[in-house]
Amino acid sequence: MAAIKKYLKIYHDLVENIQANKWPKSTLLPSENELAAMYHTSRETIRKALNLLAQNGYIQKVRGKGSVVIDIHKFSFPVSGIVSYKELVEKLDLKSRTIVIKLGYTESRMIRDTLNVPDGTKVWSVNRIREISGEKIILDKDYFNERYVPLLSERICSQSIYEHIEEELGLIIGFAQKEIVIEKATEEDQQWLDLEDFTDVVVIRSHVYLDDTSLFQYTESRHRPDKFRFVDFARRVKG
Repeated sequence: MAAIKKYLKIYHDLVENIQANKWPKSTLLPSENELAAMYHTSRETIRKALNLLAQNGYIQKVRGKGSVVIDIHKFSFPVSGIVSYKELVEKLDLKSRTIVIKLGYTESRMIRDTLNVPDGTKVWSVNRIREISGEKIILDKDYFNERYVPLLSERICSQSIYEHIEEELGLIIGFAQKEIVIEKATEEDQQWLDLEDFTDVVVIRSHVYLDDTSLFQYTESRHRPDKFRFVDFARRVKG
């Protein structure tokens, strides 16, 4: 118990220092050895405290550098529910720009199988960069079954595809299945995103269905890890 109390005490002390701006965002925390000396404890205890800081969104461990303090005022993106990017930036009052870098059809067998698209039906492929306050921090890769979304243009993609689907096509978006994982940044991520020293990205993969349960969209949204907090609401249900 003593070891657990020790690392939690160190964790809370580090949180207070970060919130007090002793270590501003993008600065390095002292090394594990330095922190161990400061708190008169072992590196293992410090490592537990740092792991908890990382899990709760205060630091990002960067290979070869150490523990970097990240912005504690991150954008809160909902995990549950289906909200368009345009709706989110308006709600959060963000200065944002969408850059369409790809619009066309894909022949990827993996994508076609994922959407369960029959031969002869085309699949739209749309890649967009989301720039917030001058930083390119999201790469959205969307795929739409042309049966449900027959026409896309750069204008539609740079504004809101969901707005087009609901208001112009008259379809009702029903629900989505989502998966959130941490992955190593790809060459494509490094090319299009302002990753700075980050080597990982947060990836949200979604299968999106219409209200009649038709699967019409698969999307892969790739985020720079220091800018987002993904939130959800959960209610306890006794079995």
